[in-house]
Amino acid sequence: MSRFLRSLALSVVLSLSAWSSALAQEAGGTLNLIVQPEPPTLNVGVNRLGPTTYVGNKIYEGLLTYSADLKPVPRLAESWTVSDDGLVYTFNLRRNVKWHDGQAFTAKDVVFSFEKFLPALQARSRLNLAEVKEIAAPDDHTVVFTLKAPFPAFIFVHNTAVLPAHLYEGVTDFRNAEANTKFVGTGPFKFAEWNKGSFIHLVKNPDYWGDGKPYLDDIFFHVIPDANSRAIAFETGQVDVLRAGDVENFDIRRLAELDGVELTEAGWEVLQPVGYIHLNNRHKPLDDVRVRQAIAHAIDRQFIIDTIFAGFGHETNGPLSRLSRFKDTAAETKYEYDPAKANALLDEAGLKPDANGVRFAVKLVPLPYGELWQRQAEYTREALAAVGIKVELVAADVPGWFKRLTSFDYDLGQNFVYTTADPAVGISYAYTTVEGDNAGTTGGNVNGYSNPEVDRLLVEAGHENDAEKRKALYSQAQKIISAEVPLIWTHDIVFPTLYRGKVRNLITTGFGTDENFADVWLAK
Repeated sequence: MSRFLRSLALSVVLSLSAWSSALAQEAGGTLNLIVQPEPPTLNVGVNRLGPTTYVGNKIYEGLLTYSADLKPVPRLAESWTVSDDGLVYTFNLRRNVKWHDGQAFTAKDVVFSFEKFLPALQARSRLNLAEVKEIAAPDDHTVVFTLKAPFPAFIFVHNTAVLPAHLYEGVTDFRNAEANTKFVGTGPFKFAEWNKGSFIHLVKNPDYWGDGKPYLDDIFFHVIPDANSRAIAFETGQVDVLRAGDVENFDIRRLAELDGVELTEAGWEVLQPVGYIHLNNRHKPLDDVRVRQAIAHAIDRQFIIDTIFAGFGHETNGPLSRLSRFKDTAAETKYEYDPAKANALLDEAGLKPDANGVRFAVKLVPLPYGELWQRQAEYTREALAAVGIKVELVAADVPGWFKRLTSFDYDLGQNFVYTTADPAVGISYAYTTVEGDNAGTTGGNVNGYSNPEVDRLLVEAGHENDAEKRKALYSQAQKIISAEVPLIWTHDIVFPTLYRGKVRNLITTGFGTDENFADVWLAK
């Protein structure tokens, strides 16, 4: 069977499945959620931080989404083909799709988004689209990407939002464009109101291309200032869903015991999150691998998992998530918690403690996503102090944190990153040498790490069509990266979701609650 027929068959099966399940759905109702912290924007073309994508993915859509077993699923593209040599990707777009302002969605929007907007604003998109030789639109409903060389990960870049070209006509400064604040997408929900510090309100898109969808009338994303208040909001029924980070992790199991409440760890198969402490390799003495290894040994990462994250998480000593098909634990250097070894490495690096026991001082920028991350930052400060590293916590809001990391204006910085379904998309840009003073976007190589051999391995692996050869190349890269520890991998993250039983079809793909919620409905 040709790839075209396989793609077409998949589209038909999914359509029939959606039609049969729709018979049981109940339309109407308001879904109440929490967004924590409040996002800087809802435009996921401009910003892809977690809070932005959580809300914005209900407004904007990509060509594809992906199932829990990492199979492409139709979205704005109803079918697609890939040439046998892996160079030509042809997407057949849905007809009769409208932007929220009533304008028709066409291939022009896809070409604009991938040729101009996304590479201008997103480092990950910029690197992925550097693989493209040409983007063509032979008609209003067909887009053809011709690659320079085989790049198997290319199938995984098409959940990226498509933007409305007509709103950006004549615009050259896409980052500061007025259209960025209009929040016009093709998704199942339309932007209604943003009461800063209180709520974001989305309403049903009556012209959505999915027949009978969405089922919900509207969605409120509530902004609630502290974890205890967010837990109370769930207990009292003010909100219907809690995502990890909305409440303290130690509260999750207690809340899961409430009548009619469900808990799931599903929905992260595509995003594959990993926790980081970034180390600015451009700052002395962090440019010394011995110092970075010492920091890795000084931090009890199992304590972080067990105590701070209440057991939700797994040990990791390298760049890939346990969910990645390319993960090779045998290639990783294992960094046991060992303060004595940390001290020995720091001594070897010539960093002797002064009269106060301080070897050197650094500034740590905590991740401003709530109490969990603040607590981890405080633990890190204490753990490093025990081996003579003085840590000053430098508070910043989300935009300030983002700016510091992406301009190398930090020593240590907390983060968690979506390593995604393919290393060529998810980790290559985080470890490939970056020139200049701006890495572009969070999750990119904000560490300033540079190793020509790693660069070579990641490029070769990204362009290798043979799966086994790719795996071997990524194993070599993991071995070097893990040994040189350009950052601290704190834990392979488990993000549980709590929800009331009346909320149906909450997790339907490998994107979990970052999905568009067209299929979510409320049982009466």
